[in-house]
Amino acid sequence: MKILVTGGAGFIASNIVDRLVTEGHEVAVVDNLSTGSMKNLNSDAMFFKGDIRDFSFLKEVFAEFRPDIVNHHAAQMDVRVSTREPRLDAEINILGSINLILLSVQYTIQKFVYISTGGAVYGEPLYLPVREDHPINPLSQYGISKHTVEHYLYLYSLNYNLQYAVLRYPNVYGPRQNPHGEAGVIAIFGSKMLMGEQPVIFGDGQQTRDYVYISDIVEANMKAMFQKALGIYNIGSGIGTSVLQLHKIISYILKQNRQPIFGERRIGEIQNICLDANRANEDLEWSPKISIQEGIELTMHWIKEQMK
Repeated sequence: MKILVTGGAGFIASNIVDRLVTEGHEVAVVDNLSTGSMKNLNSDAMFFKGDIRDFSFLKEVFAEFRPDIVNHHAAQMDVRVSTREPRLDAEINILGSINLILLSVQYTIQKFVYISTGGAVYGEPLYLPVREDHPINPLSQYGISKHTVEHYLYLYSLNYNLQYAVLRYPNVYGPRQNPHGEAGVIAIFGSKMLMGEQPVIFGDGQQTRDYVYISDIVEANMKAMFQKALGIYNIGSGIGTSVLQLHKIISYILKQNRQPIFGERRIGEIQNICLDANRANEDLEWSPKISIQEGIELTMHWIKEQMK
C-alpha cells in the first residue's frame, strides 16, 4: 500500500517508516526538518520537504503520491513552546491537520491515523490509569490543540466517511530520540550523565508519566493502519514512573551516582498520568512488550554508540 507519513524524519515516525518499508509498502515522508533529521530518513522512502501549514504544497504531494493511508505525526509537540507561542502551536497542530484532513477526504484515502497525546489532553486525572472516556481538561495549549483535531476527525468521519484512528500517546522513548532537545527525559538524562553532567529535574521529581518503548509504539501504529478498528485509543502501559525513579534506573544501568539538580516546576505540565490501554488491547490486540528496565538499557546502548 501507499502510506504518507508526516513528520517522517522525526524520532517516532522515522521508526514507523522503516517498518513500513521493511514490510514492502510504498512510503512518502513529509517533513520540514524543523525538528526531524535527514539522517533519520529511510533511503527507500520518497521525501517531500515542506510544511503541513502550506495547503498548496500538501496538495501537490497528494496529487503526485496519491496515498492509501495517512499517518500523521508532524506536530508542534513541546508543552513549553505552546505556552509561549500559542498561535504557532495552533497553526501547526490544528490548521496543519485540517489541511491533511481536507485532502484526505478529497483523495478518498482508506485510513487516517492521527497521533494525539495521552499525557496532555486529560489534564490532571481524576483516576489512574486514565481511560479514553475520562473528562478532557487540558492544562496546556498543546493539549488543547491536539484534542481539537480529534473533533475534526469525528466530524469528517460522520459527514464524509473518513475512516480514522486516534492514538493518544504516552511518553515515548528509545533510539533516535534527540538528547539535546527539550523533550525526552530518558534521552536527556542519559546523555548528560554519560558526558559527566548533572541532569536537571523540574519540580520535586515525584511527577509520574507512562513510558513506552519505541518498538511498541511502532507496533501500535501498524495495527491502527492495517486493522479495521476505528476511534480513539490510549497507547500506554498503565504504569506511572516518577522522574526520580527514572534517574535511579539510569544511574544503575550507567553505574553512576551523579545527583540531579532541581529546578522550578514547569507551567502546563501535569503531576501524574498513566494510560489504560484496554481498548487497544481488545480492538487492536496491542499491549507493550518491552519493560522500562529493558527499554532504558537499549536506549543507553544507542546513546553510547552515538557518542563514539
